[in-house]
This record gives sequence, C-alpha cells and structure tokens, in this order.
Amino acid sequence: MADLPKSISIHEEGPREGFQIERGPIPTARKIELIEALSETGLKQITIASFVNPKKVPSMADAEDIVRGFQPKSGVEYRALWLNEQGFERARAVSGGKLTLEAKIGIYASEKFSMRNNNRTTAQEFEYAQNVVRRYKEHGISVNRASVSSAFGCNFQGDISTATVLDIFRRIFEIAEANALALKEISLADTMAWATPLSIKRTVGAIREKYPEMRLNLHLHNTRGMGIANAVAGLEMGVDMFDACVAGLGGCPFAGHKGAAGNICTEDLAFMCEEMGIETGLNLEKLIECAQLAEEIVGHPLPGSVMKGGSLKRLRHAHLQ
Repeated sequence: MADLPKSISIHEEGPREGFQIERGPIPTARKIELIEALSETGLKQITIASFVNPKKVPSMADAEDIVRGFQPKSGVEYRALWLNEQGFERARAVSGGKLTLEAKIGIYASEKFSMRNNNRTTAQEFEYAQNVVRRYKEHGISVNRASVSSAFGCNFQGDISTATVLDIFRRIFEIAEANALALKEISLADTMAWATPLSIKRTVGAIREKYPEMRLNLHLHNTRGMGIANAVAGLEMGVDMFDACVAGLGGCPFAGHKGAAGNICTEDLAFMCEEMGIETGLNLEKLIECAQLAEEIVGHPLPGSVMKGGSLKRLRHAHLQ
C-alpha cells in the first residue's frame, strides 16, 4: 500500500460514453443540463461528445449542437472524442474555444475489435496514427498521451498479453519520437471488462517498470463487477488518473455485451477514495445529485451504488448530535 497516491484526477466520461449506449433518443437540452450540473461538482475534465459516424452511433448525432449549446465553466476542460480525421475536423470546426483539443496516440490491442469499432486493422491503425499526428502538429494540437484500448482482453479475440500491450506502447513511442513529441501519460482501457485486480497489477507493474516517468490512467468498465476492485489495484500501483461515468452510465456499443457495459461509477470511486484518505477535489453530494439527474434523463435505473446508499457524512454527523 506504500504507493497509494495522495490525490487523484477523475476524468468524467458520462455525457459522452454514458449516453452513447442508450437506445432511446435523449434531447440535446437534457445532455447539456447534465454537462452543466457536472461542471459544478469540482470535476476538472469532462468529455461531452463523440464526433463519430451518426449512422453507427445515432445518440451522438447532435455533437455539434451540444458544443454550441452548453455554457462552459471557468477552470473546467471540456473534451471530445474522435476516431478519424473527419471526426477531428468536425470537432475543430465547432470548438470555438469551448473544447480543449488535446489528442492522443491510441491503438487497440485487439485487431478484431479494432475492425468492429474503427474498421481498421492494427497495421492501418498505426498508419492512421502516423498520418493524424502530422495533422495535429499542423494545427498546434498537443499530443500528450499514449493509449491502448482492449488492453486486458477482448470478447472477440480473447486474453491480451502484457507483452502485446508493451509492444504496442513501444511502437507508439517510436511514432512520438519520430515526430518530436514528448508524451507524458499512458492510458490503459479495459474496454470489454476482462481485467481483474491481478491483471491490473501485472500490466500496470510492467508499464511502470518500463516507463517510470509516465503518469498512468485507467479506463475501467464494470460489466463483471470488477470496476472498483480494479481501481483499488490501480491505486495500489500508484495510478493517479481514472476515467469514470456518473451513476455508472455507459459502455461501448460495439463490445458485444447483451446488457449495458457500464463504466466505473464516478461517485462510487470518489466516495471510496474519500474513505481511503485520497483527495479527489470533488463534491460528493453534488455528484450524487448529478447521478440522480442522469438516471432521470435516461429513464431507467443506473448501477451506481452511492447514489442510492448516500455518503457516510450525514450519518456520521447524525451520530455526533
């Protein structure tokens, strides 16, 4: 436990990854309502939209309208996802200074999933990465992160070895070096929820040994109930950045799960860290209100636990009376 960080950063993905898996249409105004409510919780980074093919992800067809419509809060970075150059150009065109256009070099560890999600082989993924990095440089977009998705396993390809993940990062850093990029962060995404605490520690440990100067980020899914346990394993390995979704919203629509493959829950993670003495900078009561709002917006129960059970703060205060 000696490596537990004193504080962590939580990057909110609910308005983007959270809504993309919902079957029914969600009015743009309600998406904006959640974004602006989340902006009042202490979160410093919120991903608000995906600039992706609206035929494949119809819930994100209003990405431009979301960016145009929301009111940013000072001190909060609002980000967006794109998977190709067309999506990048859409995000750049509508940004208007409201979006923080920071990019990453991201590769899928599973080629089969890459084909499902991006319609590109691994070789094509690396070719795209080299080409798009040049576009980022042309437009002054900073590239700070190396990212590997489906890093622990894939429903279509099986287990992913640590050696495979390390080899992909090696190739990513070669691209960065060739383009004079100084990457600062490494992100691992458990896209289809294959990770367990043991595999988290094994893979994160190997990466920390290879790249000790890099900050580490985990993007965890809770499909098999391992989300919080995997977060603890990451914390014990010194990980201090996590992606999360308010109320446990979300999942990847191409992951092949029958049910919603929700992300680790923002307020559950914040509560746990608070109880462990790890600072998050977040207002837990406001996060719980946002979780309840998210559940109202989607119109069905969401898997978050603290939104139902509440924090312990009020109960402790009651016992002191």
